[in-house]
Amino acid sequence: MASTSLRQAATYVARALVRHCPNCGAGGVFTGWLAMRETCPTCGFRFDRGEHDHFLGAYLFNFVAAELVFALVFVLTLLATWPTPPWTAITWMSALLVVVLPVLAYPFTRGLWIAIDLAIRPDDRTGAEV
Repeated sequence: MASTSLRQAATYVARALVRHCPNCGAGGVFTGWLAMRETCPTCGFRFDRGEHDHFLGAYLFNFVAAELVFALVFVLTLLATWPTPPWTAITWMSALLVVVLPVLAYPFTRGLWIAIDLAIRPDDRTGAEV
């Protein structure tokens, strides 16, 4: 297996976080906010390994990112409004955040998962840089 340098892995991650192909950096890999192409239109890199559980890591990243942002907003709101926090507003804001944050984070966490996978197993896919 080919090894990936830390610099190359960081490049993969940076590309993925702007919703580009982690392999070549080209845009257009998403057809909508939640829909991703099967391959990169520029380099042909396959985003899905064909394993039924391949994207469980992306779902885990999504859950962790959404919950961390929610917890940060919750704690900052409590600190900013202490000693009389607006509990009704906090409750409604919390309900909204736990629904909206995973949807907003999904394309970024999916791309991040693909980038990390590419850095760990770079030569397992057609079109991957080696």
